Amino acid sequence: MVLKPTIANLFARSPIKPLQQHIEVVGRCAAEVVTLFESLIKQDEAAFKNSIDVIFALESEADGIKHDLREHLPKSLFMPVERGDLLKILDLQDQIADTAQDIAGLLQVRDFEVPQSFNEPLIALVQRCVDACVLCEKIINELDELLVVGFRGRETEIVGNMITELNKIESDTDQMGTDLTRLLFSLEGEMSDVSLILWSRLIRDIGGLADYAEMVGNRLRLLLAR
Repeated sequence: MVLKPTIANLFARSPIKPLQQHIEVVGRCAAEVVTLFESLIKQDEAAFKNSIDVIFALESEADGIKHDLREHLPKSLFMPVERGDLLKILDLQDQIADTAQDIAGLLQVRDFEVPQSFNEPLIALVQRCVDACVLCEKIINELDELLVVGFRGRETEIVGNMITELNKIESDTDQMGTDLTRLLFSLEGEMSDVSLILWSRLIRDIGGLADYAEMVGNRLRLLLAR
């Protein structure tokens, strides 16, 4: 049997490792939102319910890692990253999983019909937001190298370029969300007011995946600038 490393053992190697473990789970949680909406569009009830279960389970796993990390993180760290910075990054990462759960929870409590014209732009928006989360995970996985070089040199340039790309992706999602909202309100006469309001909230929450991913990147940019 292969045993998962404990938080304490992870810290023995690097205080960054638990943060990377957390973003890996968060990334899987966000990625499942694509499958969730694909199954909603296809009206595949079994796949839809399974995706909801997966998202809730991964969010709970991420919460467990978060709580353990907070409990075991030393009061002072002998490294270029301050304890408060790590905790802030952790909280922002966790917001990605929380947002994925919010989306799944809203879809769970009410039957949503996806207008035919929504299919492609909706999936495109969700996928682009998940792209932001994927890049966010890659950035966090560069922290080990940044520590080795003391947040200096070529590695900082590489990470800085990745953060710039993350900003671009988030800007894409803003425009895609605006376009989808405009499409939504063009259907105003065909949908109930409640449906319009709830779809607006869903579009906002989907965009929130990219928003929080960008916030993680921007927090890292501040560390690079010090």
